[in-house]
Amino acid sequence: MISRGERVANYVILSVFAAFALYPIVVILSAALGTADSGGTAGLANFAAAWEIGRFGDYLRTSLAVSAFVVVVSVVLSIMSGYAFGTMRFRGRSVLFYLFMLGIMMPSEAVAVPLYFDLRTLGLIDTFWSISLPQVALSVAFGTFWMRAYFLGANRAIVEAARIDGATSWRILWQVLLPPARPAVVTLIVLVFMWTWNEFLIPLIMVTSESLRTAPLGLAFFQGQYTSGFTLLAAGSVIVATPVVVFYLFLQRHFVRGLLQGAVRE
Repeated sequence: MISRGERVANYVILSVFAAFALYPIVVILSAALGTADSGGTAGLANFAAAWEIGRFGDYLRTSLAVSAFVVVVSVVLSIMSGYAFGTMRFRGRSVLFYLFMLGIMMPSEAVAVPLYFDLRTLGLIDTFWSISLPQVALSVAFGTFWMRAYFLGANRAIVEAARIDGATSWRILWQVLLPPARPAVVTLIVLVFMWTWNEFLIPLIMVTSESLRTAPLGLAFFQGQYTSGFTLLAAGSVIVATPVVVFYLFLQRHFVRGLLQGAVRE
């Protein structure tokens, strides 16, 4: 049983780490609500000014479209590939799985330039697909690893019972195994959404049109091109980060449950 002193020490340590994590957020919010360097706006008006000057509405729409596409496609593909690697036996299974794992071990910085030339050959540079498809490939690698771990720990008795009843592999996946896998799937959705939304290098290399800039890329161009002050830049940073924070808070309970038990089951 934990003593009172140990409990107090735990709270003190957690409070220190919480303060350390929240301090940068407080600084950015304070700067965003302060008086602009030009002296023209202050408070919430800074967000309106940053939104209008930086064209963040267009950038957020692009980021939302890219993130939605990447999340839907990569999660569906990850569920199917994870199910195949976790429950089926076929020739070359191990070799193919390790090929998938190369997508986790290979950073995006190492493949960005070859990808650029490949997509240029296909005529996809400076299009929606040049931003989305590479991120789908990178996300499927981790998603396959994540969902495979879940399906490896799935209840074999339920699967065998479904097979005896004549259920096909497709029906076993979507109607038997997937409903209990909701925490693992939601965790994967949150992670892929956060990674896709915050991706900077791939949009920077693959697109030149302003209409295809994502929110982080638009924020980088906003600094220096439209403003040299810190106040409006801080307001723009808050605007760009808000969708990720809201999305995480909305799915926080499922996300934490998935981290604790969704991917590793007894």
